[in-house]
Amino acid sequence: MSDNSHDHHEAHTGPVKTPKQMLLLSLASFIIPVFIIIGLVFYVTSANKTAPGASDSEKSVAQRIQKIGSIEVRDANRPLKAGEDVYKAQCVACHAAGAAGAPKFADVAAWGPRIKQGLETLVTSALKGKGAMGAQSGGDFNDIEIARAVVYMANSAGSKFEEPAAPAAANTEKK
Repeated sequence: MSDNSHDHHEAHTGPVKTPKQMLLLSLASFIIPVFIIIGLVFYVTSANKTAPGASDSEKSVAQRIQKIGSIEVRDANRPLKAGEDVYKAQCVACHAAGAAGAPKFADVAAWGPRIKQGLETLVTSALKGKGAMGAQSGGDFNDIEIARAVVYMANSAGSKFEEPAAPAAANTEKK
C-alpha cells in the first residue's frame, strides 16, 4: 500500500555491523580515555613549577613535620632588663601612638586614673591582658621585667612607683 520501498530491518541498524566491530569499539572506548588521562597527568606533572612554599624544600619539610609544642630553654640567671628596655622592645608599638585605646607614654590625663588603681592592678592588667592589649606574661620577658616596664610608663606620667627588684636567689643548699 505504501510506496515506501525501504526495508524496515535495515532502517534500525547502527554503524556496528559485525561482532568484530563491536569488540574493537568496546576496547577503543576503554583504551582511548586511559591514554588521554595518562597524557594529561604527564602534561601536568612535567612542568617545572615549584609548589607554594617549596622554594626551600628542607625548610618546608621541617615545618610540616615539626612538633606542635616547643620548649625554649633560657638562662634563669641572666640579668633582668630595665623597664625602659622592655618598654622599647615590647610596649612602644602601642603606647607611643596610643593604638587601640592604649594610654600614650607620659600622658598624665590618660595614666592618672590607672595610677590611682595601684601598681598591683596595673601589673596584673599587663600580665593577663586588658581590653585590646593581649597578655604579656610568658613572652620574651619575665613577669618582673614586665612589671618594670609598667613602672617605667606610670612614672613617666607622674607616679612614684619603685621599680621591682630581682628576686633573691633561693638558698637550695641543705644543711
